[in-house]
Amino acid sequence: MKTQNSHDLILVVDDSPETLGMLNDALEKAGMTTLVALEGRQALNIARKMTPDMILLDAVMPNMDGFETCEHLKRDLELKNIPVIFMTGLADTDSIVKGFAAGGVDYVTKPINPLELVARIKVHLNNARTTRSAQAALDSTGQNLCAVSRLGELRWATPQVNQYLERLCPGGWQQLQIADVLSQWLKHNPPEGGQLQLAAAGTTLKWVLVGAASGDEYLLRLVNEDQADECDLLKQRFSVTSREAEVLLWVAKGKTNREIAQILELSPRTVNKHLEQLFKKIGVENRTTAATLAVGVLQKNRI
Repeated sequence: MKTQNSHDLILVVDDSPETLGMLNDALEKAGMTTLVALEGRQALNIARKMTPDMILLDAVMPNMDGFETCEHLKRDLELKNIPVIFMTGLADTDSIVKGFAAGGVDYVTKPINPLELVARIKVHLNNARTTRSAQAALDSTGQNLCAVSRLGELRWATPQVNQYLERLCPGGWQQLQIADVLSQWLKHNPPEGGQLQLAAAGTTLKWVLVGAASGDEYLLRLVNEDQADECDLLKQRFSVTSREAEVLLWVAKGKTNREIAQILELSPRTVNKHLEQLFKKIGVENRTTAATLAVGVLQKNRI
């Protein structure tokens, strides 16, 4: 991750040499490094080689316009998270909506105010860094998480999800054609914890809604229904009873004794007795250590 003293790399795409010159001067004065491209295909080639922190993209250009260029960027797994700000003289509502639909994060109209543009760039760069930090943290935990749009389009996924879907089908998300099913499900506004099961590539996938990440983005957890039941895994690994395995599973999920009692329809006293037996059988002294051991077993057997 870049430090505050590092120069942010900004790719400016515009077919006007005058605009390129003006923006290059303004960005360099703000301590940023500028790359320039005169049209869409050239911009894509540069982005794949240099990976800019942000792209300023003219909407109206010959050959490949800015909207199409942005759509190509968002289909590339290596480039899709780069924030794109559209620049254009088109101020009508349809063009603005088209820019956001293509994947842009902001839209400025010409003539451009350099000070205003630099301020917007800094806001979006900070947002992008925060997003990358959160994603890196999730990646490192080995979670099977992904973010999708309301249309079921994949916005981001941890390596575990990408790798598993690629093993199921070489084309991964696109080839499995699961976007339409997810979209229909999300249109019904399922609650947090809501589940969707669907068949894909000879297996059953279960999607669990973790929550809404933004107005048009949802965080999902992927579960492979063909895997062994989590309670069975704990039961076999620690040689405990089925009920003890259920209690241990909910301890691993961070539930209190009272919550476990409600979930399993037991008395808190009975839950305490099960925990006492569990601690003896797995050789621990407290619920924190028990939860840590259980989580370790479950993580090894996930996707």
